[in-house]
Amino acid sequence: MATITKVSPLAPAAFPDLPAIDGVRFATVEAGVRYQGRTDVMLAVLDPGTSVAGVFTRSKTRAAPVLDCQAKIGGPSEGPAAILVNSGNANAFTGHYGQTSVAEVTQAVSKATGVPVERVFTSSTGVIGEPLPHDRIITQLEVLKSGFSRHAIEDAARAIMTTDTFPKGASAQVEIEGKTVSIAGIAKGSGMIAPDMATMLVYIFTDAQVDQSALQTMLSAQTDRTFNCITVDSDTSTSDTLLLCATGASGVDATGNSAFAEALERVMLDLAQQVVRDGEGATKFLEICVTGAASDADAKVHGLAIANSPLVKTAIAGEDPNWGRVVMAIGKSGAAADRDLLSIRFGDILVAEKGWVSPEYREEDAAAYMKGQDLVISVDLGLGDGSATVWTCDLTHGYIQINADYRS
Repeated sequence: MATITKVSPLAPAAFPDLPAIDGVRFATVEAGVRYQGRTDVMLAVLDPGTSVAGVFTRSKTRAAPVLDCQAKIGGPSEGPAAILVNSGNANAFTGHYGQTSVAEVTQAVSKATGVPVERVFTSSTGVIGEPLPHDRIITQLEVLKSGFSRHAIEDAARAIMTTDTFPKGASAQVEIEGKTVSIAGIAKGSGMIAPDMATMLVYIFTDAQVDQSALQTMLSAQTDRTFNCITVDSDTSTSDTLLLCATGASGVDATGNSAFAEALERVMLDLAQQVVRDGEGATKFLEICVTGAASDADAKVHGLAIANSPLVKTAIAGEDPNWGRVVMAIGKSGAAADRDLLSIRFGDILVAEKGWVSPEYREEDAAAYMKGQDLVISVDLGLGDGSATVWTCDLTHGYIQINADYRS
């Protein structure tokens, strides 16, 4: 597999200082699943009573770990819980062997940690179609057990990386009834990013107490406004998994609390946008704001049509203010549009309106704007009140190089 050494130019300056979440401990190890000289397995163990919610890819070729997690969400919540993640091998499209690997790993984690097997969740990310060498993971469980720490969440973020160029973390704290509730999350993702109900691999932890059904409802709603509004390359993974765990260790019941919900959404959006900023080969971060659509759903269709267009994305990479490509993407999306009503802006620059280039538009102004790293394209359809915002990145030679060499 290609080694990624250059950090994305859109990366944050450093991994954030995340608060330790009471009720969860992390450990990592180098198991040699595929990579050499780096950690590639992380294990998190959560206190008894932790609520676990999840959303997952709707791919028709879902990986064995995804199917196992889906079956377990909403199950018993009395005992402790565990999450084990390996990078380098997706354990996807591996037939009955994949199911066997999941069973072997979950049973071994259960035996090593005392967590009921029905509360052991696993994820795998990496190359598709190769059997998971699960024995390499199982033999490292005793090492993992000896390395647990409340403060090792950054190590966990690094262990789950594949083609990522930086580890991704985000956090928020909120006051509820005079007490501080903390939320911290990590994610991995760089390519094969066009989520459908979830995204890449994401694990979010909070010390709030939240009923599982309420946690699930909140997570599903906020996923549609965050992770399901990003795209790097229009491809949906076989392994997309997002788990949200509420340990309840703070003693604060956040069920139905709007301030908690808003804080959680900030964390989710931060992580989602970091994934875009680490898009394979990315040099530009692009926000696409669609307003005036016939419905919110139509606005999102238009936004994703623009975001997923190779012609739009390569124009962004080349710093070319080619607004005709935006017009093209709107026209092909399938959602309602009227050529003579829409307007297009690059940043604050009005580019086109009423079916024609704006008389005030100056190409040199737009060309200068396109040289920035963080860009905004705004489209108003002039049809109604529907709106949506999506995020993407440019498409460069770097994306081709990374994926052409992915298995070498």
